[in-house]
Amino acid sequence: MTGYGRAFKQAGEKEFSVEIKSLNSKEKDIRLKYPANYKEKDIEIRNIISEIADRGKIDLLLSVKTNGAEDSMYLDRPLFKKYYKELASLCEELDIEKQNLMQAIVRMPNVVTANDGTVDDAEWTLVKATIQEALDALSKYRSDEGASLYSEFKKRTEIILELLGSVDGFEAERIARMREKLFTLLDDNLPSDKIDKNRFEQELIFYIEKFDITEEKLRLKLNCNYFLDELCSTEKVKGRKLNFICQEIGREINTLGSKANHHDLQKIVVQMKDELEKIKEQLANVV
Repeated sequence: MTGYGRAFKQAGEKEFSVEIKSLNSKEKDIRLKYPANYKEKDIEIRNIISEIADRGKIDLLLSVKTNGAEDSMYLDRPLFKKYYKELASLCEELDIEKQNLMQAIVRMPNVVTANDGTVDDAEWTLVKATIQEALDALSKYRSDEGASLYSEFKKRTEIILELLGSVDGFEAERIARMREKLFTLLDDNLPSDKIDKNRFEQELIFYIEKFDITEEKLRLKLNCNYFLDELCSTEKVKGRKLNFICQEIGREINTLGSKANHHDLQKIVVQMKDELEKIKEQLANVV
C-alpha cells in the first residue's frame, strides 16, 4: 500500500530527518540512504522497518545536518582512484579532454561525504526514535488510505449485489422471449400441422436449462458477500485473497453475460464488469 512518513529531531548542533515512502509490491524491497557512518546500522534499520512491513517497496532517507560548525569532509580515495582509472581510460578511448575529470569525479556518489565520525549510543537512540516516529506517520497514512479503500470496495461490491438483484425482474421475460424465438423459427420453416407441441415443450425445457443462470447468481452473491466479509477481517495481509475472490466474481459475471440472451440483462452485466474493474484498479494498492 502506498504511504509516506516524515519525522525530525534535534540534539545539540545536529538535526536528524527521516523520510519513508512505500509502494505496493508482491515482495519486500527495502532501500536505504544514509550518511556513510551509519552503514554499520544498516541491518538494524532494516529490522525496524520489517516489524511493520511484510511486503512492498520501501525507501528510507536518513539525513544528518550539523549546524553552527563546519562539516569535516571525507574523501574515499580508493573509490576516487577507481572512478579516475575508468574515466581516464574512457577519455583516451574516445579522445576526450581530461581537464574536467576532477570536478566530475568529486560529484560521483559517495566519493566525498560528510565525516561525522562514529555513531554513539545516545545519537543512535535518537535516530531510532526518529525512524520509529516516521514509521508511525507512515502507518497512519496507510490506515487512512485503507479506510478510504474499504469504503470504496464496500460501495462497489454493494452496487454489484444491487445489480444482481435486478436480474430477477427479467427472468420471466427472458424465458418467454426464448420460447417465442424458438417457436417462430420452427413456424417459419415447418407447417404448423407438422409441429409436435409436446416435443416442442420438451426441447424448450432442455434449451432453457442450458441458459439457466440460477447457480451463477447464487455463486456471484456468495462471492460478493465473501469479499465483504474479508474486508472486515482482522487478517493483516489480505490483498492477495481479495484478488482471488475478485477473479471468482469476474468468472461468474462473464458466465452470466454468455447465458444472458437478453439485451437489458447484457447491459446489467456490463455495469457489473465496470464496477469490478474499479475494484481491481484499487486492489493494486492493498497489501
